[in-house]
Amino acid sequence: MTDTAFFTRLLDDVPPAERFRLATEQIRRAEQCGFARAWVAQHHFRAAEGGLPSPFVLLANVAAHTSAIRLGTGVVTLTLEDPVRVAEDAVVADLLSGGRIDLGLGSGGTPASFAPFGLSLQNKTADYERKLETLIAALGGGELGGGNALYPEPGSLKDRVWQATFSAAGGTRAGRPGHGLLLSRTQPRVAGREDAQLHEIQRPIIDAYLEALPAGLEPRITASRTVFVADDRAEALRFADVGLRRYASLFGVPEGAPVEEFIRRSDTHLGTPDDVAESLAADRALEHADEVAIQVHSVDAPHDYVLRSIELFAGEVAPRFGWGAGA
Repeated sequence: MTDTAFFTRLLDDVPPAERFRLATEQIRRAEQCGFARAWVAQHHFRAAEGGLPSPFVLLANVAAHTSAIRLGTGVVTLTLEDPVRVAEDAVVADLLSGGRIDLGLGSGGTPASFAPFGLSLQNKTADYERKLETLIAALGGGELGGGNALYPEPGSLKDRVWQATFSAAGGTRAGRPGHGLLLSRTQPRVAGREDAQLHEIQRPIIDAYLEALPAGLEPRITASRTVFVADDRAEALRFADVGLRRYASLFGVPEGAPVEEFIRRSDTHLGTPDDVAESLAADRALEHADEVAIQVHSVDAPHDYVLRSIELFAGEVAPRFGWGAGA
């Protein structure tokens, strides 16, 4: 059965402490509605991109306010981090949460974020792969130099590593060691394929991942999607018209274009439960996902509407597909 997850980006137009409180409340509501997992994304320096540099601190706090929902980093930008410290923080958060942490990793990040860490964007892939090797060795209990190994012991956390990618090569890199695969709600289009459907671009990544996966291992594929479910479609369009236009350059849409074009180019599933169910049914990549993670960003609706979207998705959309929440 396909599970459901909630993904929060901490983008409410409020001070940071309030952002953290609202994110915690949203994850609590997701747990109450039967979601299997919640994901949070790490972003350094820029409030407009998520404003969460320390995801394990937040997840440890969320763990204290929840009891069953799994808690994942989607993602830690490993390229910018010390891999041993990431392993240590993940292990402590895992113990505090009762074994509920999932460790999602990525190589990306905003280009401007590399300089403060003394890193070069040009070396991103090589740095990521080197740090990934160290991290996996640490989680496997390996010797890390000077006779040191990870403490506290990592337990089964090494079996709960996920990798995010935009490429088939990244799918192979995630599949080869048996990690989970994180598919983004947005995917850069290449020249000549600007109008390609998201599932058309992501299917080669899925295929590469499955081909590389060792025999006998079950695939773990999470597909994140922008989903905003509302009681009224006109109301949903009103929020989208404000939220999505902020990202006109990201989506490659002229600022004066109708909101429907922003919805199409941003791969957003929006409207009433009927609207959203019809839209998601056309996304063929979801047939291969073990988990569908919904994210209201970039619609950026107010907090109360996010809570309502979580409820409507769990109660009226997910059951139509036999997905975990409400099924």
